[in-house]
Amino acid sequence: QIAASVPAGVGPDVVTLFYGWQSAWIDAGYIVPLPEDQFPASMIEEQFSPMVQASFFNGELYTLPTAVRTLALLYNKDLMEQAGLDPESPPTTLDELEQQAVQCTVKDDAGNYEIMGFPVSMTGQAHSWFREVLLRQYGQQPYSDDYRQVLWNASDGGYAAWNELVKFQTELQTGDSTLFDGDPNYFLSGHACFQIDGSFRLGTIASQAPDLNFGVAELPEYNGIKSTFGSYWTHGITNKAASDPARMDAAVKFLKFITSPAAGTLWVGIVGELPAQLEAGNAPELLADPKLGAFAAGLNYAHATFFADESKDRQALVDAYDSVVLAGEDPAAALDFAVEQVQEVLDEFWALNLMTLSEHTLVRVEHKAAARGCVHSSIVRVLNICTS
Repeated sequence: QIAASVPAGVGPDVVTLFYGWQSAWIDAGYIVPLPEDQFPASMIEEQFSPMVQASFFNGELYTLPTAVRTLALLYNKDLMEQAGLDPESPPTTLDELEQQAVQCTVKDDAGNYEIMGFPVSMTGQAHSWFREVLLRQYGQQPYSDDYRQVLWNASDGGYAAWNELVKFQTELQTGDSTLFDGDPNYFLSGHACFQIDGSFRLGTIASQAPDLNFGVAELPEYNGIKSTFGSYWTHGITNKAASDPARMDAAVKFLKFITSPAAGTLWVGIVGELPAQLEAGNAPELLADPKLGAFAAGLNYAHATFFADESKDRQALVDAYDSVVLAGEDPAAALDFAVEQVQEVLDEFWALNLMTLSEHTLVRVEHKAAARGCVHSSIVRVLNICTS
């Protein structure tokens, strides 16, 4: 609907999209940069969770969220107690997670899982845990500062982070995420002790497993480093609104309202997601909440991944993981291949995005386009259509 309406000059003035789609929406010319005088970068840095920096592209802010999500560790208190663990002392480090996950795991005489300590779900949140948490904890930045290079395998630390991820299933044998109807059903049905998941899962548990006796803790740290992955649905202003000063003014006012601390506080009370604004996110009553508190604590150190293509990035890691646990592929080789795949995606993205070109190259391409009779409001379209 957006693809059809915005180029035609109809449709919404303000749109809501998943932050991982922002690059594609910018390329397509659906949304415009937010005015710097109304949404200064310094204000975003001071007042919003660090993960919201993902809304900047080439130094310009394109979108802003009302609420955000982080990852935390969900744990089944009953299963911990059955395993002889203190249900009020969930793991706080990776070492403790390994130990407690092994202790919670139960198999029958045939070796089949009855209770899984910690199944790693790559189609769930484990790919984000690797990318934005484990890599950083092992001393490896996931991408270059300009997001043009994939650095997952750029150091021994990168390989060590990957090995940590796969060892739960291959070495420690703490679970298989395809069992018990898969993620998140194995946790909802009481067949898994630990689960890494987002704050949005609380609503699922409340509606589908209201009697589940569980707790929530911050993700385990390693090397003294805390990290979590954050994501969000975010709001932008369309080209349609930007073409009319009066509509643009109204859109800016509306966007300011729905991204205010008051809106964030209202949102968490009704929806259950976390406020994007630090003022609302650091509210004492929110941090003290037994379920939301651990998610809220992560707002101050959460990272949101820049995606050229979120689905391809995720699938590369899913395939790499499967090749190790299902086909016995060498973990290092599997990670190397995943990096090659995602690097190709990034290379293609940046090659097609004229905003990364020098002024000289941009002028030259525009001149070529004009000479060939190609005129389009989106520079990216000029490149795609006129330089092939």
